[in-house]
Amino acid sequence: MRNDWINPVVQEIPPSGIRAFVGAADEHVISLAVGEPDFVTPRPVVEACIAALNRGTTGYTPNAGLMELREEIAGYLQARFGLDYGPADEMFVTVGSSEAVDLALRTILMPGDEVIVPTPSYIAYTPIAQLHGGKVVEVQTSAEEEFKLRARDLRRHLTPRSKVLILNYPNNPTGAVMTREDLVPIAELAVAHDLIVISDEIYAELSYGQSHVSIASLPGMKERTLVISGFSKAFAMTGWRVGYVCGPAELIAAMLKIHQYTAMCAPVMGQVAAIASLRRGMQEMEGMIRSYDQRRQWFVSALRDIGLPCHAPAGAFYVFPSIAGTGLSSQEFAQRLLKEAGVAAVPGQVFGAGGEGYIRCSYATGMSQLQEAVDRIERFVRLPLRQSS
Repeated sequence: MRNDWINPVVQEIPPSGIRAFVGAADEHVISLAVGEPDFVTPRPVVEACIAALNRGTTGYTPNAGLMELREEIAGYLQARFGLDYGPADEMFVTVGSSEAVDLALRTILMPGDEVIVPTPSYIAYTPIAQLHGGKVVEVQTSAEEEFKLRARDLRRHLTPRSKVLILNYPNNPTGAVMTREDLVPIAELAVAHDLIVISDEIYAELSYGQSHVSIASLPGMKERTLVISGFSKAFAMTGWRVGYVCGPAELIAAMLKIHQYTAMCAPVMGQVAAIASLRRGMQEMEGMIRSYDQRRQWFVSALRDIGLPCHAPAGAFYVFPSIAGTGLSSQEFAQRLLKEAGVAAVPGQVFGAGGEGYIRCSYATGMSQLQEAVDRIERFVRLPLRQSS
């Protein structure tokens, strides 16, 4: 095949650094690599979908999604996070939250616009921005600052071309959470420099010991923020592919035009499941979150006990331990851990420059597997630690 058939931007984008380790797992490997709940979708949600299928609910929905679902999302956001969005013109339903990120950047960016991404961060933001002509500017965060974005660091990276700031809190991969006090100076800079903020809040419900705060709830921010979320993580619905985006009506209308010509609409069964989750699945969701919290506390302590310093994540379902003391790069550590110990984790460097020296481990798996994984990691790190001493 001729190379000139493929857009050079696409040629330069590397394959997902996460999928490489997820795909390598077999029955002998304990996978801490995938960001997916180990719970199945709650039974009442599944039964609601079976009933809908039996009624013949198998067709297209409106491009923006079922109005019934949008009304439920609006009520949910108001009750849980104090966000006020109109279901008719300030939101629509997407094929997972990832489509919403793509639509947002495709709608906003013009060639050369700068997209500010705090790192470590979810791996999709940079390639999606590059696909749509954006120039990604990374702002490195640190464990010493709890992996939070600080206004002083953001300010140093602002230029006349700065257009978009992507926030992902609770954060994948670090589990960092931004409080209202943390967000206020960020919001002030966004207003002062006329930034559009894309706030990926897919882990909003997975905030431990504190309530999630959306930057869109701060003064002057609703009119310049796109809030993106979905049902995959907290509601154990990864395979249903239902997300949503909320924001200013003009931006939403522009994004919806692209959605109409590409996805057309989110799968109807996913939308039915999302309605059922908001009506019948909240108690099950809260039970899952309690389980994640118990695992989180145990896992952090266990990793520290075996000599891997670990920031205490306040959200999501990941830990991000430092492996710098082993003398290995994050890529080397993850590859050897998989081959020699049978544990799949994701090298931190795939999440941006701020991730080198760390690995991402998901604790969205059973306690028995977590315990065995820690035992295997402990046996593995003894040799690298001895070699580096």
